[in-house]
Amino acid sequence: MEKITIAIDGYSSCGKSTLAKEIARELNYIYIDSGAMYRAVTLHLMNKGIIKDHAFIEEQALQQLANIDIDFHFDSQTEKSETLLNGVNVEKEIRSSIVSREVSAVSALKEVREKLVDLQQKLGQKGGVVMDGRDIGTVVFPNAEIKLFMTASNNIRAERRYKELIEKGENISKNDVGADLARRDHIDMTREISPLSKATDAIEIDNSNLTREEQLDLALKYINEKIELAKN
Repeated sequence: MEKITIAIDGYSSCGKSTLAKEIARELNYIYIDSGAMYRAVTLHLMNKGIIKDHAFIEEQALQQLANIDIDFHFDSQTEKSETLLNGVNVEKEIRSSIVSREVSAVSALKEVREKLVDLQQKLGQKGGVVMDGRDIGTVVFPNAEIKLFMTASNNIRAERRYKELIEKGENISKNDVGADLARRDHIDMTREISPLSKATDAIEIDNSNLTREEQLDLALKYINEKIELAKN
């Protein structure tokens, strides 16, 4: 059987990327981090001085799209996928809290989403891919053979994100992290273009009380069931 396409959507700090990477590793699939692509666009606009104090002029931002090239490089030593922005590794920079605070507003721009959705669809044309994001099962790969939708309680999501940022050396309070997540959720769910929503045929996984191993086992169970059904 040909390799299938796996779409993973859900809220911020639900472990979508972690799960997607582990699934890709288990199945020997390609992992595509759609969120990293939006973060890279955001970082580019910040570097150009277009985003300042949580605001930007839309016309100036859109003029920069033609100057943005995004690709992924797999580091065989770390066994991790790294994001390249115009040929430069920006994996560390795009994961900062500063970029996190701005990315949802940039992602809401119609032209940005159109550019990146087109690129994502081209990357996944041949199947054998796992992609996570906000609109993968609804917009990017509406015909994906399996769709997962990740959720977790707000408190647990905030705690996870806070620990992640502290481990990276960032000076931020837990309250600020929680406020950032709430703001991102609101933007993601209410934006006019491709809002965050669960596809009607998606399988929901609440990982509030699951370990990484339990989450992976559950996801692989659903995926393997779908693969077996397709064989028959």
